[in-house]
Amino acid sequence: MDSCRIVKIREHPEWRDRAAAWFHEKWGVPLEAYLESMDECVRATAAVPRWYAAVSAGRIVGGLGVIENDFHERRDLTPNVCALYVEQDCRRRGLAGRLLERACRDMEGEGVARLYLVTEHTSFYERYGWRYLCMAREEGGEGMLRVYVHGAGRGLSPGEE
Repeated sequence: MDSCRIVKIREHPEWRDRAAAWFHEKWGVPLEAYLESMDECVRATAAVPRWYAAVSAGRIVGGLGVIENDFHERRDLTPNVCALYVEQDCRRRGLAGRLLERACRDMEGEGVARLYLVTEHTSFYERYGWRYLCMAREEGGEGMLRVYVHGAGRGLSPGEE
């Protein structure tokens, strides 16, 4: 998607309300949670949280965030890429990869060498340099989620899973 630009909410807070509403619509997480996280992002007091929106012709067509924890019980696996979504009509054009690459590069610039994410997908994230790490219990639930890692030291020492 050559005509698509990735907007960092930290640098463009004018996108905050639209982005929060867009993520809420896609994931069903309360709008207030997105607004609070984006406010913290804009204050820039720490590397995390971060929020990104992919914009094409004034329309949000994709996005992701980087937060401390994405609803799993492994609090030691932090920070987490979360809420990656690309609109159906914009998929299969490399936009998810561009979003992931931007978040990883920005976090590395902040001294965060390793990122995690949880997903039910098998094989999607490997295309972008992520490696399966372990399973983690969903926060407050019975379900198990696949945990992936990206960056330096791409895993835990034996026995740490």
